[in-house]
Amino acid sequence: MSSDITDRGCPAVPGPQALAGPAREGSPRPVQPPKAVRRDAAPTGPGDGTVGAATGLLDSYRTGDMFFASPSRTLLARRALVQVPHGDAPLGERVARALAEAADAGQESPFVVGAVPFAGDEPVTLAVPAESRWAPALREDPLIALPARQPPGEAWQVEPVPDAGTYRKAVGEAVQRIRRGDLEKVVLARTLELSSASGVDTSAMLQRLAHRDPRGYTFALPTEPGRTLLGASPELLVARRGEHVVANPLAGSAPRSDDVAEDVRSAVSLLESAKDLHEHAVVVEAVRNALSRVCTDLTVPPQPTLVRTATMWHLSTTVSGELAPRGRPGSRPTSLDIALALHPTPAVCGTPTGRARALIDELEPFERRFFTGMVGWNDAHGDGEWVVTIRCAEAAERSVRLYAGAGIVAASEPDAETAETAAKFRTFLHAVGAEL
Repeated sequence: MSSDITDRGCPAVPGPQALAGPAREGSPRPVQPPKAVRRDAAPTGPGDGTVGAATGLLDSYRTGDMFFASPSRTLLARRALVQVPHGDAPLGERVARALAEAADAGQESPFVVGAVPFAGDEPVTLAVPAESRWAPALREDPLIALPARQPPGEAWQVEPVPDAGTYRKAVGEAVQRIRRGDLEKVVLARTLELSSASGVDTSAMLQRLAHRDPRGYTFALPTEPGRTLLGASPELLVARRGEHVVANPLAGSAPRSDDVAEDVRSAVSLLESAKDLHEHAVVVEAVRNALSRVCTDLTVPPQPTLVRTATMWHLSTTVSGELAPRGRPGSRPTSLDIALALHPTPAVCGTPTGRARALIDELEPFERRFFTGMVGWNDAHGDGEWVVTIRCAEAAERSVRLYAGAGIVAASEPDAETAETAAKFRTFLHAVGAEL
């Protein structure tokens, strides 16, 4: 068993300046001081050495903006020039039309950014922004090491939905269904409903999420008037740059500890856990099967490694490949096409997918909305990044709904799975200054 422990399981993807026009062969343009968001700003890749560029975009975020930070780039966008509509046409076609409309309106390098919900029949929140600004990755900006604003210490009312006892019963029911052969795995989630009389500061939440884990994927974007989706996901669903495709499924988790020795024991135990290794293998096989339809030269390591966040250890496998040749130009799948083919993976739904979805509908007393969906961007060349929408919350004016889930297999124990969701809540509870 491999014992390789890394901070992040996915390689950096070069910046979007490599995606269009002459910049494919040139060097990145320098990033200007991020005093304001510029219309049609040229995307800028990592490594230009500008101190404060990425944290400047983070500091400039205001509720209603679109923010996305990955291990390779940081984006701040404002105002929708073209909104991707809800409709019967496939999502890829609707996105292509939105990009074409933006190009006709004068956008030099149009791209869509936003979120796709867990359920395929619900509306997406994707748009071509009117103004955008790119910078290198937050992890490359020395200023990200400075402390974020501390939570204001306000009183939060916390209501679990469902409560821990009901969730344990649901896990027990799922284990019984799995053991009798109805399905192999299901992911069951629960929520925390937080409310505050003094209002919700989404900018401060985003700051704390980004500063706590700058190597991850941090995002904030409006889902509807008065609602913001925020999160700090550790999991790359898929990224495409030119011919190269990479996915980084995570499945199998263990809480981290403030005690160094206990933290190491937790990591080693996860690497040796038959239950978690089986759960992880199911997800990796699903990703392999989906990518094999569009890629050649797939590389799938035989054993997982570990990635860590501030609160969790995860089993991780990086799957990579090259797009298979197609008969005509423009016929190769975009990053969004590939993401939709993968979504939802067994890491967030279960297997078989249909039976897992049905059991989720039966046992979860809430709508997931964008939780376990995907967040990211896709440009007119088909390149982009999509991450799994976990470690997230939806914020309104005076309330925040937090989500956390656990993968249930035959060997799952209700108490352990309930404790795992509690540990996953810690990412956002830290951001708002609340306790479970």
